Amino acid sequence: MVDQGAEHKPHIVAKCLMWLFAVVLGVIGLIYVGAGAYLASLGGSIYYVVAGALFVVAAHFLFHGKRLGAWIFGGALALSVIWALWEVGFDWWALMPRLLIPVAFGIWLLMPWAQTALKGKLGFAARVPAGAAGLIAAGTVVSVGLGAGLFAVNAPNLPQDPRFQTGMGAFPVAANGGAASGQTGEDWPYFGGDQGQQKYSPLDQINLSNVSKLQVAWEMPVGKRPANNAMPIKIDDTIYICNGNSELFSLDARTGAENWTFDASEGHGSTCRGVTYYKAPGLSGECAERIIAGTGSAKLVALDAKTGEACSDFGNAGFVDLLVGMEDHEGKIIGGYYKVTSAPTFVRGKVVVGGWVTDGQYWGEASGVIRAFDAVTGDMSWAWDMGRPDEPGQPPNGESFTVATPNSWAPAAADEKLGLVYLPTGNATPDFYGAQRREFDDKYSSSVVALDATTGRVQWSFQTKHHDIWDHDIASPPTLIDLPDSNGALRQALIQATKAGEVFVLDRRTGEPIFDVTETPMPQTGGVPEERISPTQPYSNSLPSFRGADLTEADMWGVSPFDQLYCRIMFKQARYEGNNTPPGLTPSIQSPSTFGSINWGGVSVDPINGVMLVNNNRFASYIKLLDRETADGMGIEPQGEWGDPREVGGVVAQKFVPYAAFPQFWLTALGVPCIDPPYGYISAVDLNTGKLLWSNTFGSSKGQGALGIKVPFELPMGTPTHGGSMITAGGLGFISAASDNIFRAYDLKTGEVVWQYELPAAGGAPISYTLDGEQYITIMAGGQGAIQSRYSTKMVSFKLPS
Repeated sequence: MVDQGAEHKPHIVAKCLMWLFAVVLGVIGLIYVGAGAYLASLGGSIYYVVAGALFVVAAHFLFHGKRLGAWIFGGALALSVIWALWEVGFDWWALMPRLLIPVAFGIWLLMPWAQTALKGKLGFAARVPAGAAGLIAAGTVVSVGLGAGLFAVNAPNLPQDPRFQTGMGAFPVAANGGAASGQTGEDWPYFGGDQGQQKYSPLDQINLSNVSKLQVAWEMPVGKRPANNAMPIKIDDTIYICNGNSELFSLDARTGAENWTFDASEGHGSTCRGVTYYKAPGLSGECAERIIAGTGSAKLVALDAKTGEACSDFGNAGFVDLLVGMEDHEGKIIGGYYKVTSAPTFVRGKVVVGGWVTDGQYWGEASGVIRAFDAVTGDMSWAWDMGRPDEPGQPPNGESFTVATPNSWAPAAADEKLGLVYLPTGNATPDFYGAQRREFDDKYSSSVVALDATTGRVQWSFQTKHHDIWDHDIASPPTLIDLPDSNGALRQALIQATKAGEVFVLDRRTGEPIFDVTETPMPQTGGVPEERISPTQPYSNSLPSFRGADLTEADMWGVSPFDQLYCRIMFKQARYEGNNTPPGLTPSIQSPSTFGSINWGGVSVDPINGVMLVNNNRFASYIKLLDRETADGMGIEPQGEWGDPREVGGVVAQKFVPYAAFPQFWLTALGVPCIDPPYGYISAVDLNTGKLLWSNTFGSSKGQGALGIKVPFELPMGTPTHGGSMITAGGLGFISAASDNIFRAYDLKTGEVVWQYELPAAGGAPISYTLDGEQYITIMAGGQGAIQSRYSTKMVSFKLPS
């Protein structure tokens, strides 16, 4: 019979394991105390000091084999549970870095080999097992209950997510009564499906009742360069697309087989999001139907849609040089500083082109001029140069378009009946300092501008962010839809989603807001003295906002408590007064990040029911300005020709203004975001009422990780998103724009995922069309470097079984 009160001598192996455990626990405790004391000195949480001290004391007793150490650690574990639940409730992703180590260590201490390593009598746990277990259970219940109760008291005081600011609503029933575009769905003739960028297909052969049967129809490579996120178009039995090497392709829409390819790169590639189709009235033969696209070498190219040959009647043997008049303030043209990345916009016989201008390198970069060209001849019809508003032609010899003006790199929209083209604009370079900006720069930056398609004259403009010094240029295309007014009549509307997370709904005839816009006071302190900061910014408070809740220290994250503690310290070291905290010489936090909440994928709409589908990001940037002397001392210079990198550690030169900028995605030392998941959402909004219908995390943990270790399974984490969605009349929303490379179909009414397929890489934006009576769903799965997805060259098409 065992004497329960007898002394026992631990086995040497158990003692060695306990020594090792105690040393590790003590080191963790010392880190907690040291870093935690610094955090507390910044005004942060004192938890780490208290818990770390308990860890150190527990480690001391455990190292000497004292059972008291286990009970002290139990107290530290109870404290950790209470603190963690008080801060974040039962958010399991947020709890992970807070409790993973304390809980794992607690479980280890309960194991028999750990208990046998402790000297003294076999003890309370050995003599009365039920009592010890009961005490542990009671402590657990009390800790969880107390933490949950504290969270319930604290929750109403936490910043609220503006996704829910207008409340939740039920799915509308055919509120609109008709599709604005009038497309049949047989083809997908424009980037975005129609000139209004609705990304809507009236096809319903694939629907909620059978989408689960969807299978691959074909899968084919498109060129040899991966990371292609273009949206294809489909005309008759042919798909047209481009890639990042400025190559254009014609593919058989039934099989994906290549009909022709044309290399328009002239040795220089670039992002290409799409091409434009034009059928010339009254023409037959060569180039009666043509494909028009921009190139990485800043050309506009027109090809015969049937043969892929350059159109000899367009420009100079099929090319128009877009660098004419594009000299910078020193009269130079630097290769690669200006290029066309989005599909040109066709309206009233003209091809309207904006361009991408290299971000933030120096004041005086090439103009952001908008130009229109005759779709047959390539002759320039007009130019909108905001610094020369009364001179719609080419500048005189020896002069250039106005330098450093806001550009328009995102896809545009057009209304053929109104004769208007709608351009989303960027910033006047550089991005993070704007004291040098001129009146017209400030008027048209980060705006949607309606131009007369015939003359190029401004009809109206609406600014989504005043004096933008956060790189919140508009990346999303405008979307046109007709919405019922209070009397039931249809009102011609325009939706403009933004990187800042706001969604504005305007009358597309006048630019007047349909949903109220409120000028909201913004932070004014902490910037550099030369800067002028807008006292207010426009908020679309009558619709859900996707800017995210204001951050607090409790939102900091990591895959371990150490990088979470590191991020907490960074948070407290930085200036953060909420949305639009001005950048300055001390670090500031920007949320949404410079990448933005809603990027080039924009929104898709169901024009029958008046429903909008939105995918958005939730992560932050960490920004600091550097005075010119410091930047020059670091050797920071603008990049050279064709992207020759000269940046030092990610610092943006911003030459010819007093400050360089150091914007960075706010990551832990292990390379994961410093704020807690989710990082991506997908939501449906009722455009009739402004209410949120549903909102879910978008993207899973599969393929995500730190230090190159990837998670092999799906957990609903919410990942960064970069790409677009499509809605069909079958009641479905299709999208593959998350880091996990998965193509999903959502029930538009409920938000339930009703089908999914893992693509070779993340997709751009899907299209739908019919051939031989069968509906296809097709997507370019090239991958997205910005969200760290896989890369591929594959286009994949799906249909129901024959």
